[in-house]
Amino acid sequence: MKILFVGGGNMCQAIIGGLVAQGANAADMRAIEPLADTRAALVRMKVASSESAQESDLDAEVILLAVKPQMMRVAIAPFAAKLTGQLVLSIAAGIRSEDLSAWLGNYRNIVRAMPNTPALIRAGITGLYAMPGVTADARSLAERLLGAVGKTTWFDEEAMLDAVTAVSGSGPAYVFYFIEALESAARELGFNETAARQFSLETFLGGARLAVDSSDAPEILRQRVTSRRGTTEAAIARFDSSNLKQHIIDGVKAACARSRELGVEMGRNAATTIPAAVPAPGTEKV
Repeated sequence: MKILFVGGGNMCQAIIGGLVAQGANAADMRAIEPLADTRAALVRMKVASSESAQESDLDAEVILLAVKPQMMRVAIAPFAAKLTGQLVLSIAAGIRSEDLSAWLGNYRNIVRAMPNTPALIRAGITGLYAMPGVTADARSLAERLLGAVGKTTWFDEEAMLDAVTAVSGSGPAYVFYFIEALESAARELGFNETAARQFSLETFLGGARLAVDSSDAPEILRQRVTSRRGTTEAAIARFDSSNLKQHIIDGVKAACARSRELGVEMGRNAATTIPAAVPAPGTEKV
């Protein structure tokens, strides 16, 4: 299976690494990447790359779009009205499938995916959405590609990818935010910097593993740690007095709303700022 990556950054490299680890041949992959340093990294992975699109790129069975959202329409312009059945798989945040379809000349064999940064260590979670008419085989192919870097889940409504963005796409930042706060508290309580980092990370990692391995809900696990009139109860009571849980919920909802706004903005702005002319493969830098 030949795969073309449009954009060769960290997420692209993570997917390549995951696929190779599963037995895929790096020689069957190619990337379009404008940055020389990134192209050099791809070469070290034995993946051929070029600065711009080539005529032979149309031979790929999968075109995986991994460029920044604001660069998407320029990046895919060389392929507009030239695709003949390839699966287009986008991992760009916010860009709607209908916009991708329009920019590609009303092409419909498109799957959108929203991975998150733990994919870089093959511990990600990806939400997937397929446009109507995408075949079961194409869906399986998309699932296989993103499954190389973690777990995958399909959604029937594309709007749910905004929720995925808010929960898991932005989610690692929430985790880091909490670890940051726990580490700060540890230092204020007398830990040195090294110990504060170690205890914060291992506590979060161990708690997450315990939750994954347990059949009980996080609420039940929390209650088991929270003895009446004990130390944990004192902390939870302070969190509750500040309405911390609701603030977190409100923050995730704000992220979801912003994801929707960005999708509309990027579709509208790209449509008004990119020239209508579509260069042929090999003449347009992406």
